[in-house]
Amino acid sequence: MIEVKRVEIRDRATLVPALALRVDGDDDPLLARAGFHGMPFVILIHFTHMECQFDPFGWTGRTMHEAHLWLEANWDNLKDGGVLDVEWILGETDKPKESDL
Repeated sequence: MIEVKRVEIRDRATLVPALALRVDGDDDPLLARAGFHGMPFVILIHFTHMECQFDPFGWTGRTMHEAHLWLEANWDNLKDGGVLDVEWILGETDKPKESDL
């Protein structure tokens, strides 16, 4: 099963349009064959740079890394098209940013 969400990732002076996919490969022999079985995982796509990672530690820089970790732990807490604010996640601001779009 694959769930898809559009995400507005925000950080200090940063807005990243992204797409997140939550994949559960337990019942999919093709994904299992590729090594993706067990716990669901998140694939995150940075639209501006067209970079994609399934490993949160594969990103360079904190914005995508922290956003990816947060998505893995809090998938159900973000609505499609929602704002994910890295500064707020890290406790650097008192309230999360709202969308500028």
